Amino acid sequence: MALAPTLFDHELTSLPLPEGEPAFRRKQVAHWLYRRGVTDAERMTDLPTSLRAWLATEHAAKPFVASRRFPSDDGSVRYLFTLRDGKQTEAVYMPYAGRRTVCLSSMVGCPAGCAFCATGALGFGRNLTRGEIVGQLVEVARQEGLEPPDIRNVVLMGMGEALLNYDNAVGAIRTFIDPGGLDMSARRITVSTVGLPSRMRKLAAEGLPLVLAVSLHAPDQETRQRIIPTALANSVDDIVAAMRDWQAAIGRRVTVEYTMLEGVNDHPWQADRLAALLTGLTSHVNLIPFNPWTGSGFSGTQRPRLTEFQRRLEARGVSVSVRFSRGRDAGAACGQLALQGAEAASVADSGVVMTGA
Repeated sequence: MALAPTLFDHELTSLPLPEGEPAFRRKQVAHWLYRRGVTDAERMTDLPTSLRAWLATEHAAKPFVASRRFPSDDGSVRYLFTLRDGKQTEAVYMPYAGRRTVCLSSMVGCPAGCAFCATGALGFGRNLTRGEIVGQLVEVARQEGLEPPDIRNVVLMGMGEALLNYDNAVGAIRTFIDPGGLDMSARRITVSTVGLPSRMRKLAAEGLPLVLAVSLHAPDQETRQRIIPTALANSVDDIVAAMRDWQAAIGRRVTVEYTMLEGVNDHPWQADRLAALLTGLTSHVNLIPFNPWTGSGFSGTQRPRLTEFQRRLEARGVSVSVRFSRGRDAGAACGQLALQGAEAASVADSGVVMTGA
C-alpha cells in the first residue's frame, strides 16, 4: 500500500491547508520546513492552534521513522535513514572550509549494478519520493545543529541512479532552488548518472544550470560492459554525444567520474582513448581511487600508475584531478554506501527497523 505523502512531497504552492485558511499560510509552513528545518507542527508557533493541530493529525512532515549517525575521522558523517515502510537509505554530510555539502540518495539500493560499487551489489529496493530526497537534507541539517539554508551544496551521488527516478529527483531539485524553499543556486547542485543518454538530454531540456557528473569509468565499450551492466544498452559513444548535447544546451562544463581499478581501466592506452573521446568537450575528469568493500573482487590502482594515468591525460590537454573520497572509515566514501550498521537483511526488507534517533 502506498504511503501518504509528507509535506516535503508537495509543491510549495500546493502545500495542504484546511478549507477556509488563507493562502499566505503556505508561505509560513514552508518557512518552518525549509528555512528552520522544523517538522513538528506544534513548534510552528506563528500558525493558529487549530491549523497546527490539523497538520499534526492529517499531514506528517518527517519521512523517516529513525536515523543513525556514523561520524568519520575526517569530519564527514554517514547517515542511515529508516523510511516509513521500513526500507533504508543513506546520505553523507561533508563539511569543508567555507562550505557544507550533503550527498543525497535517490533510491533504496541501485538497479545499475556497477560491479565495483557496494550499493549496486545490494540490488534495487525502490525509488525515493521527492519528500524523502528533500527530507535527507533537512534531517542532516537538524542533526548537525544547522538550519537547512546553511547547507548550500548538494550532490545526488548517494544510493541509486537519479535519472531513473527522474520526476522525484527533478522535483526535489526544484524544491532546493525555489526561493520559497531552500533558495539554493542550481549551479551548486550536482546530478550524477551512470550514463543514460535519453535521460541526460531530457534533463538538458529542463534548462537548469546544474552540474552534470557522468560515471564513465572506462573509455572503451568492452571494458565498460564488463563493469557496468547498463553499458549493454548505452554505448560510450552515445553517452559522450549526450554529454555534448548537454553542454550545448546548458553551457556548463561536464564532470567525468572515473574510478581507478587495477588492471581493468588504468592502462596507458585507456588514458589516451579517454583524452580522445573528450576532445572538443569542456570537461573535468575526476580520477577516483577505488574505495574497498568486502567481496568486491577489485583492487585500486597503485599511486604510481594512477599518477601516470593523470599525467597522460594532462599531456593531451584534459583537465583532471584525483578525488580522494571522504568518510572511508565510516563506510561513507564513493561506492561504499551499503547500509552498514543496518539491522535489515536486505533492501527488500519491509519490517520497520528502529535504529535510534
